[in-house]
Amino acid sequence: MPRYILLHHTTSTNSYLARMAAMLPDGTVIHTHHQSEGRGQRGNSWESEPGRNITFSMLLKKPQVPVAAQFAISEAVAVAIVDSLSAYADGFSIKWPNDIYHGDKKVAGILIEHSVMGSGINHSIIGVGINVNQTAFVSDAPNPVSLAHIIGHEIPLDDILHNVCEAIEQQCRFHSFDDEDFSSLHQRFLSCLYRRDGATHSFALPDGHTFEATIADVEPSGLLVLQTPDGSRLKFAFKEVAFVI
Repeated sequence: MPRYILLHHTTSTNSYLARMAAMLPDGTVIHTHHQSEGRGQRGNSWESEPGRNITFSMLLKKPQVPVAAQFAISEAVAVAIVDSLSAYADGFSIKWPNDIYHGDKKVAGILIEHSVMGSGINHSIIGVGINVNQTAFVSDAPNPVSLAHIIGHEIPLDDILHNVCEAIEQQCRFHSFDDEDFSSLHQRFLSCLYRRDGATHSFALPDGHTFEATIADVEPSGLLVLQTPDGSRLKFAFKEVAFVI
């Protein structure tokens, strides 16, 4: 079971946990009412109204996952969050690589940071932000939504925190995973994937060029595989392509 430590205020739960990782037990969860410098992927910021949402980081020590397969941890976390939120409403999905969407709006974000030792992972810090009871967003984030928006009423934060953290811990215990287990997780991740519906959608390159494609696959390494109408299959790492929403 996770061990919870509440901070009334911190700059970033991921940064705090990174400083304290050596002294804290496996499964520790640092959560806070107010995170002033929450971070998203590649330096993006995460807006969270104090006391209205969930922001936490979980410590996973020595996960039995090779460095080359570390995207499996991201898959497990995303699947766990979708499964947990689906108890409240339908329509949640994983927007590649690891945002959680409801319809075309973002309800949660994930930032996972690994400490690597040799060919293995010494520890992983799993940072999660979930919009729960916030109803007004003032940042320039283009499409935020909260659970309160989705279901029409507020939800006790501790209930969601415990449900999500327990689901993540259960999904992330890879010590007994074999190739079949990893394949099962990967298929579950693909089944939750945003816009993996066989339809053609618009995507944008960093230079602004847009093109049409369907989502064909996500490789175990995390690369997104898109198929264009002429049958070409293109592979992209994170930030090399964006969804047009």
